[in-house]
Amino acid sequence: MNTNSNDYNVLRISLASLGLIWFSFLWSICRKRYRLRPRSPLATASPSSVPGVSILRPLKGLDTNLYENLESTFTQEYPNFEILLCVADEDDQALPVVRDLLSKYPHVAAKILVGEEVVGVNPKVNNLMGGYRSASNDILWILDSNVVADPGTLARAVDALQTPTKSGKRVALVHHVPFAFSTESRAGSRIDEAFLNTNHAKMYLAINTVAIDSCVVGKSNIYRRSDLERVNGSLKPIKSTDPNAKQEGLCGLPAFGKFLAEDNMIASALWHELGLRHDLSCDVARNVVGNMSLHDYIQRRVRWIRVRKHIVMAATLAEPFTESIVLVVIGSSSLKYLVGLPRWLCILVHFFLLLVVDLDVYTSLAAHPLPHSIKREFWAGWAAREVLALPIFLWALFGNTVEWRGRRYQILNNGEPENIKHWIPSAEPVLTPGRIYT
Repeated sequence: MNTNSNDYNVLRISLASLGLIWFSFLWSICRKRYRLRPRSPLATASPSSVPGVSILRPLKGLDTNLYENLESTFTQEYPNFEILLCVADEDDQALPVVRDLLSKYPHVAAKILVGEEVVGVNPKVNNLMGGYRSASNDILWILDSNVVADPGTLARAVDALQTPTKSGKRVALVHHVPFAFSTESRAGSRIDEAFLNTNHAKMYLAINTVAIDSCVVGKSNIYRRSDLERVNGSLKPIKSTDPNAKQEGLCGLPAFGKFLAEDNMIASALWHELGLRHDLSCDVARNVVGNMSLHDYIQRRVRWIRVRKHIVMAATLAEPFTESIVLVVIGSSSLKYLVGLPRWLCILVHFFLLLVVDLDVYTSLAAHPLPHSIKREFWAGWAAREVLALPIFLWALFGNTVEWRGRRYQILNNGEPENIKHWIPSAEPVLTPGRIYT
């Protein structure tokens, strides 16, 4: 009986210690600082001495802040780039904005590409195909239409693309951590802003700092077309030792039109099929959040959790153990058992420190403190995000259908979507100014 009792105590102590170690690890994860963004020497180099870059911007409708978003591409401090502005429909509402910018910056090599090539269910990939095929440079910068880029972003990204990792492996893709700012005081907008600028940013930076696998969001990605032309999304390593060997069958951007999360799949393909690596530059992808309702926010989170669980199931199942409420249950239980610390005290300290850390992350990414004008709304959005995280995750976990751009899809085991043709939405989605479409 005593032996069993001792074994039970050892087990409890071991579990409590393990819980405390996990709790402490998540508090001490590395957060890359973004306050210093030095100017790259490439910004003032001669055009012939730097690699050319083709900037592809997929457009659909009037995104919030669209003029300023697109103008930030025209004002990049880099001597050798072209801009390819891609729209699927000749009546698209974005075209007048684009034409104004072309008139304002006649010295910039920029052109409009109208029409799409349907290579799969992903409308973004279909839209980009014209730009992808006509790009005159090997380096491609895929930049979403709701992103603003600082003037030095491209030069610093090309620097990172040409610098090998510490392990000596070549960098195949440079990406930027999303940083959201909302122009609307709506519940969904503020919650999404708080989520992207705190919890999402912490985990995104931590995963990419550890760098044991690919983790990329496609708001702002730079990679080489010559690399992309060798992979097909199978995630199976190329066995040939030939440095130019490629996968069999369809490769390049058309091969990724069958995925909803084409950004994640492209990054994973470069990582696993070619054995190359990614890097984060010191810039952020300033993601303009428009008029998003609470329902919009929840549906968006559900959609990407359901897609992600079919691509990286293990990482998706581990996600709740990084959330504050589950984490404080683990930490407070461990501390109460090991040192007798009251749970209520642990909870208070936990959320106080969490808020301090999250505000520090916000300040690092934004390069300025949280504006006083939005503090109350931001804190409310932050609290709502923490409370909603676990219920949204559980809802998303037990389902495989998603709604995207007015259509419903069944997500298959390989992460590909299957269109549910018999489902008819209540109304066709209408593109309106100030509304977010993702």
